[in-house]
Amino acid sequence: MEAIRWEHDALLLLDQTRLPAAESWLRYTDYREVAQAIRTMVVRGAPAIGIAAGYAMVLAARECAGEADFPASMSRAKEILAASRPTAVNLFWALDRMERCGTAFGPDLSRLEEEAQAIHREDIRMNRAMGQAGAELVPQGARILTHCNAGALATGGYGTALGVIRAAHAQGKVSMVYADETRPLLQGARLTAYELVRDQIPVTLICDNMAGALMAQGKVDLVIVGCDRMAANGDFANKIGTYSLAVLARHHGIPFYTALPSSTIDLSIPDGSHIPVEQRDGDEVTGFAGVRTGPAGVQTWNPSFDVTPHNLLTAAITERGVLRPPFDRGLAK
Repeated sequence: MEAIRWEHDALLLLDQTRLPAAESWLRYTDYREVAQAIRTMVVRGAPAIGIAAGYAMVLAARECAGEADFPASMSRAKEILAASRPTAVNLFWALDRMERCGTAFGPDLSRLEEEAQAIHREDIRMNRAMGQAGAELVPQGARILTHCNAGALATGGYGTALGVIRAAHAQGKVSMVYADETRPLLQGARLTAYELVRDQIPVTLICDNMAGALMAQGKVDLVIVGCDRMAANGDFANKIGTYSLAVLARHHGIPFYTALPSSTIDLSIPDGSHIPVEQRDGDEVTGFAGVRTGPAGVQTWNPSFDVTPHNLLTAAITERGVLRPPFDRGLAK
């Protein structure tokens, strides 16, 4: 399964706002439109956002190639893309990488295209390596709880948390995956359940507020989630609701894991208090798909992410292996 395609002169994105009702591919030739696609979550998930931004910089270079001040034009494009979403560090990592390529080779479109494609390919390789490393942590007959979508749709392909689940399922270890619906935009219901059903991996969809009851009944063996940014001490941001799951898992003695590529690690910040948390429009809380569920005029609070402290994390699964506490030493190494 894939959500991002490159056609040499255009970026194609699977519109994730319409899944699972319709599989619709949108074509982009303007980097500003890609920035809007990131902002409106046509494409979402930290690695996928970074990949899309990499290709968007190629589109910007096509537009700016003939300009006298090519570096300044590319810098403006980078600023527009960087402003699309603030939390996922992969966005800034990919933009910095593309900027370095542009600085080194100037308006050489083939070089920039090769760099964007390399980012895409590397992400898939990292996901598969993560999957193999993480599958070793999964016991036979495992019942796994996951939150939001950290699968092929959120990455270049295969997935981070779902990559671990896919690899464990291929080894015959997975008895059931429980997918939180993930309010307010239902990425767990619309995307994770969709991916798992398509791959014929057993999945049960639950509402977010059912996770504690499920754990109390002894039906969860481990929790695996994705990650949008990890600080140097192991604190990490992920979809809102992740912190609650970590607290519940600790109370019930259940291992709690996050899976992330090294491009999601931000060693420039010491802890989770420095992670910027995106605040989204309250309309996402007061309704869904054009149907209002909250009263007109009600106040809302709609952070897209929360930060889970490292002391609630059993281990972090990366393409370079599994990191256990103390996370600051492992991450630095």
